[in-house]
Amino acid sequence: MTAATHSSLFPPVPDSADAVLEGLDPEQRAVATALHGPVCVLAGAGTGKTRAITHRIAYGVRAGILQPSSVLAVTFTNRAAGEMRGRLRQLGAQGVQARTFHSAALRQLQFFWPKAVGGSLPRLVDRKIQLVADAAAACRVRLDRGELRDVTAEIEWSKVTRTVPADYPLAVVKAGREAPRDPAEIAQLYSVYEDLKRDRAVIDFEDVLLLTVGILQDRHDIAEQVRAQYQHFVVDEYQDVSPLQQRLLELWLGDRDSLCVVGDASQTIYSFTGATPDHLLDFRTRHPGATVVKLVRDYRSTPQVVHLANGLLAQARGRAADHRLELISQRPAGPEPVYTEYADEPAEAEGAARRIRELVDAGVPAAEIAVLFRTNAQSETYEQALADAGVPYQLRGAERFFDRPEVRKAGVALRAAARFGGNDALLDDTVDLPSQVRAVLSGEGWTTEPPAGSGAVRERWESLAALVNLAHDVAAARPTATLADFVAELDERAGAQHAPTVQGVTLASLHSAKGLEWDVVFLVGVAEGMMPITYAKTDEQIEEERRLLYVGVTRARERLHVSWSLSRTPGGRPGRRPSRFLDGLRPGSTGSTGTVGRGGGAGGGGVERGFTGGPSPAPRRTQRTPARCRVCGRTLTDAGEMKLMRCDDCPSDMDEGLYERLREWRADQARLSGQPAFCVFTDRTLMAIAESAPDDDRELARIPGVGMRKLNRYGADVLAICAGQKPVGEDAGD
Repeated sequence: MTAATHSSLFPPVPDSADAVLEGLDPEQRAVATALHGPVCVLAGAGTGKTRAITHRIAYGVRAGILQPSSVLAVTFTNRAAGEMRGRLRQLGAQGVQARTFHSAALRQLQFFWPKAVGGSLPRLVDRKIQLVADAAAACRVRLDRGELRDVTAEIEWSKVTRTVPADYPLAVVKAGREAPRDPAEIAQLYSVYEDLKRDRAVIDFEDVLLLTVGILQDRHDIAEQVRAQYQHFVVDEYQDVSPLQQRLLELWLGDRDSLCVVGDASQTIYSFTGATPDHLLDFRTRHPGATVVKLVRDYRSTPQVVHLANGLLAQARGRAADHRLELISQRPAGPEPVYTEYADEPAEAEGAARRIRELVDAGVPAAEIAVLFRTNAQSETYEQALADAGVPYQLRGAERFFDRPEVRKAGVALRAAARFGGNDALLDDTVDLPSQVRAVLSGEGWTTEPPAGSGAVRERWESLAALVNLAHDVAAARPTATLADFVAELDERAGAQHAPTVQGVTLASLHSAKGLEWDVVFLVGVAEGMMPITYAKTDEQIEEERRLLYVGVTRARERLHVSWSLSRTPGGRPGRRPSRFLDGLRPGSTGSTGTVGRGGGAGGGGVERGFTGGPSPAPRRTQRTPARCRVCGRTLTDAGEMKLMRCDDCPSDMDEGLYERLREWRADQARLSGQPAFCVFTDRTLMAIAESAPDDDRELARIPGVGMRKLNRYGADVLAICAGQKPVGEDAGD
């Protein structure tokens, strides 16, 4: 027996059923001993749910109440299933099946297909995107890579929600879902995709569940054979079950009630894939005699982290919020969460990297630190900041920035332009490096304004926008830099980031961080427009964003750093504000609940102002009242709507003639300065000016998007145009 066998990684197998129960708290013990009838375990983050259900299975097996081969434990990832099997072996409960829904269904499908259908099971395609591309070609619809991914996601959502092609347009409306293309077009692509699969005798990932459901519904003899095999079911992460998975579970169960489900409605963050907490929330309605156990003792996080997590949920609304669990930390006190405001995103990344460097130098293992962000497009800034600080890192749940297809394709285009730019008409009117990069990337899909909605198209734009921002940074550092210099910079950065990865700081999106934990967590970009994300419009979508932040907070064991930036780029207008979810929780803020975060002095959770360079931090902003639509009075959260001070769908009183004169003037200014038109004023800002028709500098300065610099440079011209006069001149006000 090796020394490792005696470590905590390999504890001795309990010598009896009662020994399995040792070390469980009262609620966990209640779960472990509730072996009859339906059981619902409501388990908050960090409360030991996996420990409770594995000890439940092991206790039942060791006590002779459950036969190992008759138990099927179902979870959502292979990693979680493997962890469950390992724990069961350590508890002396070998032989229990712990699988994902798809793994369990595939085994049954492979076994029963010859009997139910005849012949061998059709080939399972690993990736359906090529089939979707073929369906698009058959329909004469052109889809780029990002659009293919979005349409594929819509087909997957349709199948797990049991929506047939003909019903897709209505289902999208009913679900309040924003389709990436015309719903009728997606329905046609979905239908042709299904036809192609039949013609080629292949099935996809979702078909595994659909076909298993179909066989169990149509062949009662096969259903009874499955039910004779599996007589006791355990389902983890039950809040993430889709309608299709729920139907399969019902067919496995039949008219029995030997079922234990575990979940937390406050951690429902995958509704865009078809997951719904309704099955968890309706469990007692479907099973009136169910035993319900709530796990609220948090063994993961300090009281300070738990206090913030509880505060987030205290402000939540909706059905899931009505079933929230208030956690009680079981750990010693730790430091208060640290809230930091930065001038811009690069400063925020550099500030986080600097703190991480200090933590690593102080002895905190890099693998026990994570930086969590809302979108994968945010990763590149933090990759570079950590690389500059000499901190090793690893990416989870996202491609490395320079591995992304759109970035690689952009690199090819930039390299070609650097070599043959003299013959490229795109570069004829460019005057500096940023304008050259913008011109080249405009051919790859970059636009001055981001696309509406979410999905792959938005992520691709964010990647290209990161390259545009990098060009500005390079030009600012080296005004004489050429396109060839920029390409060399990209190659150098890509080479450094493709070096062999060592265990280091984890960079991850909030979605991919689910189920993980670290000693130190940096939650970055926690600002309006990113958290909640801009395209979250409905109350349900906003609440899911709140739950996503809750998941992020509860990943931290000991230290939590929350940060945001006032501007995207250095020198940009500081128009951002911290996420509304922090109102009433971060020191110095107020919210509807009146809850205030603990501590406020220098030694507690006071707000730290991050800055780079200069003698002092950025000045503190005063608390602003919510922006409201001047037409209907609704609170505005979208940045574009806030510029107009009205909802997009509210009537406009814009002077169309004034708007056109402003656009013509802007085009002239853009040509003179060699910049894109949006660098003068965005369309939204021009619309806001045309709607308000300001009479003086003070009124013009109030319009979002103007700012002091642009007021000084363009104010005289704009006011002259608003007054029906000719512009003073391009240099007016300089």
